Amino acid sequence: MSLQGKVAVVTGASRGIGRAIAVALAARGARVVMNYLHNEEAAAEAAAAVGSAGVLIRFDVADSEAVNQAFRQIVSNEGGVHILVNNAGVAVNALTLGAKDADWQRALAVNLGGAFNCTRAALRLLMHAPGGGRIINIASVVGETGSAGQGPYAAAKAGMLGLTKTWAREYASRGVTVNAVSPGFIETDMTRAGLSPERRAEILKTIPLGRVGTPEDVAAAVVYLVSPGAAYVTGQVLRVNGGLLM
Repeated sequence: MSLQGKVAVVTGASRGIGRAIAVALAARGARVVMNYLHNEEAAAEAAAAVGSAGVLIRFDVADSEAVNQAFRQIVSNEGGVHILVNNAGVAVNALTLGAKDADWQRALAVNLGGAFNCTRAALRLLMHAPGGGRIINIASVVGETGSAGQGPYAAAKAGMLGLTKTWAREYASRGVTVNAVSPGFIETDMTRAGLSPERRAEILKTIPLGRVGTPEDVAAAVVYLVSPGAAYVTGQVLRVNGGLLM
């Protein structure tokens, strides 16, 4: 499971799942470029948790030119990219009749467009990565099941699954594997926001393993998929949900 000598880019790495992924990749020897946008304090704390193996870089994944500039900087500083984890996302909660145009556009621009922008910017680098490049898209169980009140978010996450399979077909011959990790109910700031104790208890009843997942549960799945042991795995969706969806 060693990732010594690999350079990994993790978007949305300042908190929650992204931070846990950055820490896990660094613990196995990777150099981790940690993207963030707004929360400088959280980003600094995440960088401290990763230690000397990590470096922060600030850019908006929804801005294609900013993404291109960021990857040029990464190549200049790190020499290349071997692993890309598309994790950056925003939660947009609104019933369809009450949703605003801006809700729809931002959900797609960050969750789906961000993955597209970063992958397009990184692909040539990944195709030249010794041992093959790795792309991991962090999707969501709601992209497969739907979720009342989360139409824009669910649509974006479903789109990520389609892109995962498309990119896996397009770039397998160039040595790049592309997979998705689809978390269920994971304990993060995003899932805690606005969730009542009653609703939390209802969700727990639907999880066969009887507990909420942790960011580290998701990070472990990412570590496997970017490791040499997963070299023959591509176009797959690895569900990390405690049995919520089988």
